[in-house]
Amino acid sequence: MSAKSVEAAEANAAGTDDAASATRRSRGPKSSIWARFDHAVVPYVLISPFFILFVAFGIFPIVYSALISFQSYRNEYPVNRAGTSINVFTERWVGLENFERTLTSFDFWQALFNTFGLFILSAVPQLLLALILASLLNRRLRAQSVFRVGILVPYITPIVASSIVFSTFFAKEGGQANWILSLFHIQSTYGGNTIDGIDWRNSRWSAWLALVIMIDWKWTGYNALLYLAAMQAIPKDVYEAAALDGAGAWRQLWSITVPMIRPMVIFTVVLSTIGSLQLFAEPVQFDTNPASGSGGGNSHIWRTVAQLIWHTGWNQKNFGFAGAMSWVLFVVVVVVAALNGWLSNKIGGRK
Repeated sequence: MSAKSVEAAEANAAGTDDAASATRRSRGPKSSIWARFDHAVVPYVLISPFFILFVAFGIFPIVYSALISFQSYRNEYPVNRAGTSINVFTERWVGLENFERTLTSFDFWQALFNTFGLFILSAVPQLLLALILASLLNRRLRAQSVFRVGILVPYITPIVASSIVFSTFFAKEGGQANWILSLFHIQSTYGGNTIDGIDWRNSRWSAWLALVIMIDWKWTGYNALLYLAAMQAIPKDVYEAAALDGAGAWRQLWSITVPMIRPMVIFTVVLSTIGSLQLFAEPVQFDTNPASGSGGGNSHIWRTVAQLIWHTGWNQKNFGFAGAMSWVLFVVVVVVAALNGWLSNKIGGRK
């Protein structure tokens, strides 16, 4: 290649570089602004729907319930001189009056008693059964995946649908539970009428038993899957060494498995505590008239605190009183959950 050709090529290359630089300079400011916008603004725009929904349906109800708990926020029906009444929605500041009413209300303490009773009777056997199921599923079984997926079927079933099915199952007439009891010739008499089986909604012990079955059927498989996930991290060598020392399956479960999955046990205890103390769907659907919010007729033998709050707010239109009960329940849930976590640590041997 001649010297003139080399010089011409270098001149063309220099001209191309100058043109590219000029092009970049001409659109440089706009490009840099868009780059800053893309990196600084676009990520927040993409995640903003979550925060908007969280503020609208999470933060706002909490703040609003706190505000109305200090107010008489309810429907009233004043009577005028003509003797007729009109529906008036009143709002006035009453301070701690709603909280005083909550702490002195018989209905609230009765609902709290029902809530704690259902919590203890459902959570304890639920977690124990989940632990045993997880231990069995952690072993070599045929169709192991089928069993592991099968225990999740109750959890993925909509809670309202399963509650309606169980409500029918425990019906006084035509219920499958009473049909099973009739096979053993079990009968009960109510008001001179004899029926096969029992009236599950007539007494506290039978209603609580039915609700405990509904709750444990729903959540045992979920807790078992959490325990199973924690058991997968335990080395197999530990079990082999324990077997050589003569430890059976039951001894291995309580001496090896439970101590090594203690964080998960504490997590499920706290989670079950929070869920059980906010029990709502099962007792509502178990009622013969769910819209009434009675929770067992005039005796309210299974009405929980969450059900009472809903009944006070939406049936009686006394939102201030319902807001106060909500915050009292919140304090109870926090205290009991913290106490359960502390006891689980102590029982597990944590120093």
